[in-house]
Amino acid sequence: MSSGANAGGGEVVVEHFAVGPLACTCTIVAHPASGTAVVVDGGDEVESIVARLEALNVRATHLVHTHAHIDHIGALAELKDLTGGLGLLHAADGPLYATLQAQARWLGVAPPRVVALDGDLAEGDVLKAGPARLEVLHTPGHTPGSISFALDDGSRTLLLTGDTLFRAAIGRWDLGGTSMEDIVASIRAKLYVYPDETAVVPGHGPFTTIGQEKQQNPFTLERT
Repeated sequence: MSSGANAGGGEVVVEHFAVGPLACTCTIVAHPASGTAVVVDGGDEVESIVARLEALNVRATHLVHTHAHIDHIGALAELKDLTGGLGLLHAADGPLYATLQAQARWLGVAPPRVVALDGDLAEGDVLKAGPARLEVLHTPGHTPGSISFALDDGSRTLLLTGDTLFRAAIGRWDLGGTSMEDIVASIRAKLYVYPDETAVVPGHGPFTTIGQEKQQNPFTLERT
């Protein structure tokens, strides 16, 4: 799925598409006028991601990840090789990233290369593709270093929530070092503060809105 918004320096193109056997949502935020892009959760299907970048005639300056599960970050090494983009992740998920090859064995898939990250993402950091802005929101709970992105494409704000918030569901919290209380607290403090009409793009599955989740999400309904 793609959309475009006219911003001050030319149109921003935002594309969302599923990659890999677990259908992780990968997002490309591109600004063709400046030739730059940010790739969020490029976890698999490198050829498809690179083909989309080439079709938009942009270069990925940053390869960022909502967390360090293999379906969201497994393709980082190849994407770095092919795009030269900087690989970034929240520091609290560094230990999880180090288990990438073990995660592959658990899933029965070929182990990807683990490469050095180029830096850490932290609350309040802002990444840019032309006039588009992606602000980092630290939303721990699914993993200690889980983050969401508030994307301002020049005409609207939408939330890329990774595996923190889904339509009528939340991410698993039983994978180590987190709790249901953590993930619900993150959703309430960092995501539910946005207007009800704000679109939510989860890490898997159908899109939703903040208003819909406030009214219908069974995990947070009694806590809002």
